[in-house]
Amino acid sequence: QVQLVESGGGLVQSGGSLRLSCAASGFTLDGYGIGWFRQAPGKEREGVSYSSNSDDTTYYADSVKDRFIISRDNAKNTIYLQLNSLKPEDTAVYYCAAADLGTYSLNSDYWRLEAEYDYWGQGTQVTVSS
Repeated sequence: QVQLVESGGGLVQSGGSLRLSCAASGFTLDGYGIGWFRQAPGKEREGVSYSSNSDDTTYYADSVKDRFIISRDNAKNTIYLQLNSLKPEDTAVYYCAAADLGTYSLNSDYWRLEAEYDYWGQGTQVTVSS
C-alpha cells in the first residue's frame, strides 16, 4: 500500500524551529519529485518547497526562502523539511506529496501545481505562537 506519513509538527514559539519528516512506504522516493505544501485556516493550500527527483534542484516559496530547508534521505525513504525562524503566519497543516516523474522533473512554474502530484500524506499541524 502506497503511503506518505508526515510527522514532527507541534506547537512552537515564534523564532523557534521544527523538523518535519515525510516517510514513504509502498514505493521508493527515488524517481519522485517531492513537494511540501501547507494550508492555513481559511486559506487555500499553497506550495512551500520542492525537491527534484533528477538532480539537486530545490524550490521554495518566497515566504519561506532562507528559513526552510528541504532535504531527502533516499536510504531511509524519507523527506525532511527543516523549519527555522518560525513566524505565527507559518501556522498551518503541512502536507508532503510525491510526483511520479521518472527522469522528468517539475520546473519552477509547475512544482506548485497540486495536480502534478500522485500521492499525498495526511498532514501534520504546525502552530507558531507569538
